[in-house]
Amino acid sequence: MTDQPLWFKGEKWMVVTGLLGFALALVCGLGALLLGTDETPGSGMAKAVSFNAALGIFLLSTAAVSPFAGWGRKSRAFFRWSYIALALFSYFAETVQHIRGVNPRFAMDGSAFDLAVANGFGMAAMLLVVFYLGFAAAFFRKRASQLQPSVVLSVRYAMVAVLFSFAGGICISINGGRFIGLEGNLIWFHGLGFHALQVLPITAWLAIRSSMTIRLQRTLIHIAGVSFIGGLLAIGLQTLQERTLLEWSLLPLAALAFFIVTTAASLRACLEAVRSKKDGSTLAG
Repeated sequence: MTDQPLWFKGEKWMVVTGLLGFALALVCGLGALLLGTDETPGSGMAKAVSFNAALGIFLLSTAAVSPFAGWGRKSRAFFRWSYIALALFSYFAETVQHIRGVNPRFAMDGSAFDLAVANGFGMAAMLLVVFYLGFAAAFFRKRASQLQPSVVLSVRYAMVAVLFSFAGGICISINGGRFIGLEGNLIWFHGLGFHALQVLPITAWLAIRSSMTIRLQRTLIHIAGVSFIGGLLAIGLQTLQERTLLEWSLLPLAALAFFIVTTAASLRACLEAVRSKKDGSTLAG
């Protein structure tokens, strides 16, 4: 019988790299407070805060689910060290360039160094997507589903959402910025999908810690996953119409409804886990 995988197992260095993102976000945040947000060198550190923190969360989430991918030792090592190297370069480009007051992605009339960093940043972003495609595909293989079916099911939905977010990032690069038209903002579509890597696996983790039947566990995971992706697509469609999400129209309201369903499914899993633990404690007593 195959040993059950454990969260984060074997991913110490990816966890460390993820935590580095939080440390850099803290440093950049303090720098922004000291320097202000005027158009002066160093003021761009406020922009680096969200990037470093987001990449840190993404790496930690990836490290958490990596043991469930069903990969061998060599495949995991290749993905791990490739991603760590790309993440370190991304931290460097985002932090150093914003400290210098230069856009790390779109270096207009910059020096040779600025252009090299921008080109390298673009290449790193594409490689992050390419390597993650292989990582995501691993969860759709039979070998992965045999390890922990409920967790892998949740990760499959999360990977679909992540790939949509990657597509949003590519659109931002092609568009030359996050804004579409007067009110469309791709950053919501791009950023929100990555949080499926936290919401959905946590829902599965809570479900399997409860006394729910396997069928009910999987039903909750399906509901949470489908509704999360539905909300993400509603946001994407609204953005493509160059309209703001802050309006009382069909798509924003649909997105809100979908995410409420996701939250309700997650809360149900949480309540069942708490109830099962309480019942177990009562019986033990």
